[in-house]
Amino acid sequence: MEEQVTDPQEMELNQDQNVPNATSQEESATEESEIEKLKTELASYKDKYIRTVAEFDNFKRRNAKERIELMQTAGRDVITELLDVLDDSDRAQQTLEKAGLAESAEWEGVKLVFNKLKTKLQNRGLKPMDVINQAFDADLHEAVTEIPAPDEEMKGKIIDEVVKGYLLNDKVIRHPKVVVGK
Repeated sequence: MEEQVTDPQEMELNQDQNVPNATSQEESATEESEIEKLKTELASYKDKYIRTVAEFDNFKRRNAKERIELMQTAGRDVITELLDVLDDSDRAQQTLEKAGLAESAEWEGVKLVFNKLKTKLQNRGLKPMDVINQAFDADLHEAVTEIPAPDEEMKGKIIDEVVKGYLLNDKVIRHPKVVVGK
């Protein structure tokens, strides 16, 4: 025969045992949804972290590149102003050589100073552009005039240079003014 339970506490315990884990299933379902929520939140934070690190790396590279560029062109204004002095020294040298005065002792001293100026500017990254007999490029050269080409292969090429062009660290700081054959 079966025992009958008369104690209310015992009845309650028996009832809890008979109910198929309803509360534990609800708890595990809420725990699983919370775990999923935390996983998506973690993935979101990881993505933000990776993007922030990449952005910071890009910032460092860009900043370093700008700093190098600034250092290379720091004296650009001064060098640009000295180009006129350099042109004048070249013209003076050509004039004295044509007049036959290039052999005097005074001229040797002046030539030494001119060469020192050229050397100092070249050490700072200044290079004259070699344009004679080169194909004309509107991005690099400034055409002053066009003249008939002396022969067929000189068409579209630079025949003469009126004003010398210069590069500073491989960037054009003054475009050469040229005469182009047509």
